[in-house]
Amino acid sequence: MNFQQLRIIRETVRQNYNLTEVGNAFFTSQSGVSKHIKDLEDELGIELFVRKGKRLLGLTDPGKELAKIVERLLLDAKNIKQLAAQYSGRDEGQLTIATTHTQARYALPRVVAEFRKAFPIVHLALHQGSPAEILALLLAGKADIGIATEALEGHNELATFSFYKWHHAVIVPAGHPLEKVQPLTLQAIAEYPIITYQEGFTGRARIDQAFSAAGLEADIVMSALDADVIKTYIELDLGVGIIASGAFNPARDKDLRLLIADHLFPENVTRIAVRRGHYLRGFAYKFIELCSPALIPSVVQSGIAPRAGDDVDI
Repeated sequence: MNFQQLRIIRETVRQNYNLTEVGNAFFTSQSGVSKHIKDLEDELGIELFVRKGKRLLGLTDPGKELAKIVERLLLDAKNIKQLAAQYSGRDEGQLTIATTHTQARYALPRVVAEFRKAFPIVHLALHQGSPAEILALLLAGKADIGIATEALEGHNELATFSFYKWHHAVIVPAGHPLEKVQPLTLQAIAEYPIITYQEGFTGRARIDQAFSAAGLEADIVMSALDADVIKTYIELDLGVGIIASGAFNPARDKDLRLLIADHLFPENVTRIAVRRGHYLRGFAYKFIELCSPALIPSVVQSGIAPRAGDDVDI
């Protein structure tokens, strides 16, 4: 048994049992992949995969159990390398953050600037994507830390921590009639075309829920992935915008007005997520602490420690 065989077992599951794709991932042939699998099965004396001819259809019962062990073994092997790097090159290496455009644009610049000052030779890779893509990167071991409002909660493989809480707000061109509506209501907003976030991004579901709960049908004429695009079209007076309040900058958005709507839309929580059992370098803990001073290393370490009975994914 060797690590290459274990990696091939893991990749076979990830590639939905397509051995051609597994071979491409390892720069080898399909027959080479099949031989590694067959050699391991012969050594263990069990069949790991359900077959139909030469095709793999899924995992057998012992294969399912082995797949869980393989995940833990490969995660621990990666952790050993991280541990060695921590003590041989404390302030060197790479930290990969997966986050949305909104967080990268509005919430993280201060954190990134302070981190770069503290760790100038650490390569900070900032990957922007949808919440679902962020989740996938974390579970695949391709990101050390994930930051998003959606998709990160409710997964046994992840430990999540509160980064910050926020509300949506309404933005309108200067002089818009809604500026005079006191207090602002959902009924008043619903009288105008609305431009807001695309479904699945930046609390969009809570916006929809608020209008639905009030028995109103919002006329959402445009949607976008980030607030900058939304603000561009509001400046053209194509409707009213609903954005994260923190995405409004009075100095830059001089032709727009921010209307507080905390009483209309529920609170949102942006979360930081890390895979349980994943060994973080010291500078990764520092990045998290820069996001939220309450998230000191001992708090994060307690959260990401594997739980008894947990199956750790990587």
